[in-house]
Amino acid sequence: MNFRFQNLLGAPYRGGNAIVVNNTELISPVGNRVSVTDLIKSQTLTLPVQSSSNISRIAASPDGVFLLTVDENRRCLFINLRRRAVLHRMTFKHSVNAVKFSADGAYIAVATGKLLQIWRSPGFKKEFFPFELVRTFAVCDDKVTALDWSPDSSYLLAGSKDLTARLFFVNKLKSNQVRNKPFMFIGHRDTVMGVFFGVDKKSNRVCRVYTITRDCFIFTWGFRPNEGENDEMEVESSEPLSPDTPDRDHEGISEGDGNGNLKKRKDYEGKGGNLDEEVGYLQNGKWELIRKDNLNQAPAKLTACDYHRGLDLVVVGFSNGVFGLYQMPDFVCLHLLSISREKITTAVFNELGNWLTFGCARLGQLLVWEWRSETYILKQQGHYFDVNCVAYSPDSQLLATGADDNKVKVWTVSSGFSFVTFSEHTNAVTALHFMGNNHCLLSASLDGTVRAWDLFRYRNFRTFTTPSSRQFVSLAADQSGEVICAGTLDSFEIFVWSMKTGRLLDILSGHEGPVHGLMFSPSNAVLASSSWDRTVRLWDVFEGKGAVETLPHTHDVLTVVYRPDGKQLACSTLDGQIHFWDPIDGVLMYTIEGRRDIAGGRLMTDRRSAANSSSGKYFTTLCYSADGSYILAGGSSKYICMYDVADQVLLRRFQITHNLSLDGVLDFLNSKNMTEAGPIDLIDDADSDVEEGIDKQTRGKLGYDLPGSMPNHGRPVIRTKCLRLAPTGRSFAASTTEGVLVYSIDDTFIFDPTDLDIDVTPEAVEAALNEDQPSRALLLSLRLNEDSLIKKSIFAVSPADIPTVAASIPYRYLQRLIEALADLLESCAHLEFILRWCQELCKVHGNSIQQNSRNLLPALKSLQKAITRIHQDLADTCSSNEYMLHAWFRLCSSAATNLSVSRSITGVHNADAWANIAV
Repeated sequence: MNFRFQNLLGAPYRGGNAIVVNNTELISPVGNRVSVTDLIKSQTLTLPVQSSSNISRIAASPDGVFLLTVDENRRCLFINLRRRAVLHRMTFKHSVNAVKFSADGAYIAVATGKLLQIWRSPGFKKEFFPFELVRTFAVCDDKVTALDWSPDSSYLLAGSKDLTARLFFVNKLKSNQVRNKPFMFIGHRDTVMGVFFGVDKKSNRVCRVYTITRDCFIFTWGFRPNEGENDEMEVESSEPLSPDTPDRDHEGISEGDGNGNLKKRKDYEGKGGNLDEEVGYLQNGKWELIRKDNLNQAPAKLTACDYHRGLDLVVVGFSNGVFGLYQMPDFVCLHLLSISREKITTAVFNELGNWLTFGCARLGQLLVWEWRSETYILKQQGHYFDVNCVAYSPDSQLLATGADDNKVKVWTVSSGFSFVTFSEHTNAVTALHFMGNNHCLLSASLDGTVRAWDLFRYRNFRTFTTPSSRQFVSLAADQSGEVICAGTLDSFEIFVWSMKTGRLLDILSGHEGPVHGLMFSPSNAVLASSSWDRTVRLWDVFEGKGAVETLPHTHDVLTVVYRPDGKQLACSTLDGQIHFWDPIDGVLMYTIEGRRDIAGGRLMTDRRSAANSSSGKYFTTLCYSADGSYILAGGSSKYICMYDVADQVLLRRFQITHNLSLDGVLDFLNSKNMTEAGPIDLIDDADSDVEEGIDKQTRGKLGYDLPGSMPNHGRPVIRTKCLRLAPTGRSFAASTTEGVLVYSIDDTFIFDPTDLDIDVTPEAVEAALNEDQPSRALLLSLRLNEDSLIKKSIFAVSPADIPTVAASIPYRYLQRLIEALADLLESCAHLEFILRWCQELCKVHGNSIQQNSRNLLPALKSLQKAITRIHQDLADTCSSNEYMLHAWFRLCSSAATNLSVSRSITGVHNADAWANIAV
């Protein structure tokens, strides 16, 4: 039960701004979590950090070490990206529309409502209040929408909804009598969506400013310094900014001549320097509008933009799904393409400027495009609606998902990437099943079809239909893969097809309600079905027609699953109980009362608290572990429960999310949020989000619901629709409102206290290794169950001693040793050495493995998964280098026959060495 959160699939992007750090790492918000994608290794992972609600803005430090996230509740997290840990927390007083680190990483500019605040960037040190407010500018008449720092971190640009952009001088003047009034860039006719500094490449100084507005215009402003003015003002250029105080100067209200020119005070050169050579060079000059360019995308609105300072490029995204790439300042259009029909909600460059990242919140789409070669680096799109079902492949390397958006996606579990999408279904996908050969996937849908997908050619090679249209909600296939069964929602029948011919073989009738659970016994050809008619029926599909036996219940049966050995049957009912049956004798073995375990979370429309409410407390999905010792259960709740089957006790509860943007997460509601018209969160009295180009959206769900459940027409409700445990037993996947959550076993679990004594220590393992006793060291490390010591002891065994050491391993440590070998196969370069270990273990302990296959099944599945992946990688490598291998073989053969050539090339004086290499 030592599972921990590993990754989030099914939703690469859900809104907010994306950023790129270290040139190749793409960071994007996914709900209340953050996803990090390595664009070189093609791997994505989700940080084990949750915000209180959906994340709206993120920013990263210039060195890529720190990440700042701000959610819809104005709560901020300061995260160490390398350690994946939260260092500091904070709450802003107003909604945050933009946030950005300074170029030197010392300060953070935050646009909170109409205010522009500058905070000192925290560090690794734990402090009581790490965020220090050093300056506040309160001169904008409407909320600030865009920010940009100058390269020297001395100036700050801010675009506002009041149709202006302002240039702020960050450092304070030494004299309180002379104040620095920010320069205003005026003349815009719509909200300023982006502001950027342009730099002269020769002097590395700011020479231009670009302002981009929502009505698709780009304004280019040029700076012209005043000539003959050498007297400058004295500023605090070398001293750090002091904490914010309520005087007017700290609020950024200062005086000037209206053109950005400051009044002379004294000659700064007497202090040993010139302000023009330090930080105040933009204070002595004038700004003027050079040109105004139209992007020509009306009536569409500009929704995202970014600027690359080194290449002088601007990328813009529009509400109609079109993006444009322009060379500035001449405004030359390099690309103008359409990537979707929905609004582009984020557009950003990487550090080198060769990759463009686009995000579409409405489609859950994330793209990385190399604009020079016009090729995709990354192309991922999640499910727009809720994920209804998941299925693991037999080798646990693939995960298939089906959702209400009529799509079936197949993901690689190790990388977190989707590599194929099937969209032939015309209605919601409700059930998935992998065939035993690992290359065929079945899907059932409400459109009345069951489709078979070929994962080699990525095509639908067979479609199973019925004489009249039906809605399928459950799916099963026998162990041989010859028979396919699907249960219906409307006619309450079970249809049976032949996999080879696609012909309808039989129709099983007898249920009086929707057939939501369907599964073949792993040990025989008996089919179990569960229905809302309060029964579980056992069918003999091959030998005889009709139900073999009926297992009655007092409430509607929601799902049914077999234990992996086929000797037990579990089903959940509407009253929140899990019933365990003996399918051979038809006897009820025991019952787990799970209503109180799954209770938790109060909906906005609930009249009672979560503890007193009795509606909706039931499990809709069950899943046995690989050895059948425990069972996972989930349903209309924020919890996933793990039960011990033998003792009928709750082992652990997994809370799938802490996201307050979803309904059903809080146990107690705040009475301050209740109004006469209902909960304030369900009242939409403003269209500000539509005005900014990001429509509010609610993910849909199926057109039916369980009996006794109350529909919620406001925010999405947190629930678990499907649970599946990997055949290896090392991870499980849960399809939830947040996406597909993947949990894996935490390898940091150290030891089993019942197997220790005073002599079993890490020092004893090291001593045995130093005394050249690898067998004793391996046994001690297995008793400690410390992963690093086990692997070190394995490598300490010489290849010749592997059979002897393998024979000395007791059976109780066999599972742990196999798990360690499987892990080494995934990451170790000594392939032959580890495979020899596996071979000797199978030779020596073959009988024990065969007799106790049920207990060792998870470890053996993990080993099989690792070997299968390596076999595929080697096969691909060899096939792609076939001609190179032939050329190397010919070279070795010729060298073996010509001793002089071998001497001149390698210095080897024995032709037999080359012959051995060739062999």
